[in-house]
Amino acid sequence: MNTGIIVDTCVWIEFFRKSESKLTLHLKALLRERKVIMVGMVMAEILQGVKAPKEAKLVKQSLGKLPYLEITRDIWEAAGEMSASLRGTGITIPLSDLIIACVALSGNHEILTIDPHFEKVDGLRLHNIP
Repeated sequence: MNTGIIVDTCVWIEFFRKSESKLTLHLKALLRERKVIMVGMVMAEILQGVKAPKEAKLVKQSLGKLPYLEITRDIWEAAGEMSASLRGTGITIPLSDLIIACVALSGNHEILTIDPHFEKVDGLRLHNIP
């Protein structure tokens, strides 16, 4: 798979809540350009916030159409090692975010996020909104 853009959960939340925000409009453009890829951690985080089964089905159908990246053993190990290394310097980032970061790093993908945690991960390419 070519490199793509992993969209963090915080961006999807805004996408579903604010249909005309600058961030949502940018994500819509990325979706039209087929640049967005999905990872399981983001899918799980989105689904944990869904309130109605009917809504969950719609979300799964919609997001299920996106290219999907599996998390390999190497990525799990990298996330654990990265967490330990960052904690050693006094930086604590949620493991879920580190897993997403390691998936991105493993395929040279960008991350679209508004979460400042990701700025602390060396080598990670963050997608900037023009």
